[in-house]
This record gives sequence, C-alpha cells and structure tokens, in this order.
Amino acid sequence: MIGILLIMHAPLGQAFMATATHMFSGKLERVEVIDVIADQEPYEVHKQARQAIERLDDGSGVLVLTDVLGGTPSNCCHTLFTDSHVEVIAGGSLPMLLRALTYRDSDLETVVEKALTGGKSGAVRVDHC
Repeated sequence: MIGILLIMHAPLGQAFMATATHMFSGKLERVEVIDVIADQEPYEVHKQARQAIERLDDGSGVLVLTDVLGGTPSNCCHTLFTDSHVEVIAGGSLPMLLRALTYRDSDLETVVEKALTGGKSGAVRVDHC
C-alpha cells in the first residue's frame, strides 16, 4: 500500500487528515502529517520527512503532498527525490488527497496520476442555479 505524507503549512495538513478520516469513516493507515509552523527550520522539516517516509514505505513507495510550490513544505522535498520510492506533488488539495487514498493499493505512478486527476477535476466553477 502506498504511504501518504502531507507536508503543509499548519494547520492545513491536520485539517485535511481530519476531513479524510471523517469521509473514510475511521483511522487511515500509512498516512502521516507534518504541519510546518512559522519560522520552522527547513532542515528540521526535511529530517521529519525522511523519518516519516521510512515509517510509511513498506516497499510500495510514498506519495508526498505539499500545499504550495515554493513554500517551505515543498522546498524541503527537493532532496527526497533521490529515493525512487518517493513522489512529490505540490498544490495539494482535499480532492487530490481523497483520490490518492482511494487508489493507493495501485502502484506509485498510478496513485500520482489519480491524485493529479483528482486535483484537476476537483476544482470547478459552480454555476448559479
């Protein structure tokens, strides 16, 4: 099963996790959150991410979702790519997370594609009724 790591500005990761737990009716296995606080040192976030990936990876890989490209959470992920079992997506959203959770029994590349599709199709204009 693909592990999922949310690295986001606090408190977004915990909020996504709470919502996903609610929608999936219970505790989610192999999912962790690192909520980055203001002025947190990037090396500290990177260290926490490495430790979380070790816990989450059962050999299937880990998908890391960050909130915004260029922010501390995504910037701390650049050196995570040295591991072929890790993929990082910036611009994470709740639809993206839900889609990744739904398909995470697939291979890592499929989960990445499903998450990206969920993010794209989850952002729509709601027309007036």
